[in-house]
Amino acid sequence: MPLSRSARRLGVVVPVALATLLTAGVGAASAHVTVSSADAAPGGYGKLTFRVPNESDTASTVGLRIQIPTDAPLASLRAQPVPGWTVTMTRSEIDPPVEVHGQEVDEAVSVVEFRAEDGQGIDPGEFQEFALSGGPFPDAEQLAFAAVQSYSDGSEAAWIEPTVEGQAEPERPAPVLSLAGEGAAHGAETGTDEAAAVAADDDGGDGLAVTALVLGVLGLLAGLGGLGLGLAARRRTVSS
Repeated sequence: MPLSRSARRLGVVVPVALATLLTAGVGAASAHVTVSSADAAPGGYGKLTFRVPNESDTASTVGLRIQIPTDAPLASLRAQPVPGWTVTMTRSEIDPPVEVHGQEVDEAVSVVEFRAEDGQGIDPGEFQEFALSGGPFPDAEQLAFAAVQSYSDGSEAAWIEPTVEGQAEPERPAPVLSLAGEGAAHGAETGTDEAAAVAADDDGGDGLAVTALVLGVLGLLAGLGGLGLGLAARRRTVSS
């Protein structure tokens, strides 16, 4: 039995609507520069992973500058090499000095900059991860790292806005590291790798986004299903 014009139009609308909804949901959930760790805990040492997606459709990401908090300096800090990128660490004086493990610290790394070599970078539609290892971390629940992302066309994205509890997320939030405490330290001792931190991060903000996306798809399908039933009933009525 040939399909009516309305039914054929319905067959075109459903895939397009679903594709649009899925694309919008994925883009919103993965656009920010983020930081995570599987073993960072207050008073301890750990590995920090900064995930940097490219938001531009035409330019490549060629630089990342990370501000290390001077009010909570990391006395020890090292960068993991990334093929095709150079890394520079800038040290600054801490005034007044702070005490770390019983020792006075008056200088520490304040800025870490990753810079792509010629012909390298993060192309549109791709992402890269940059890792730091150090500590000790402060006795706090979380730690913010302001970051600036540079593009090959000369533009920059400044991820520096603070996230305030109870308020809407800013457009360019600074990456925030959650210091899980004893659970994270225990995980490191028992061999838990960084994939656990990535999974936990995805189950957080991205998990909520995926849930909302699924509910939206189900609602769309229910509405379109009702439209299809209405068209079928109309055809039966006209035929009789």
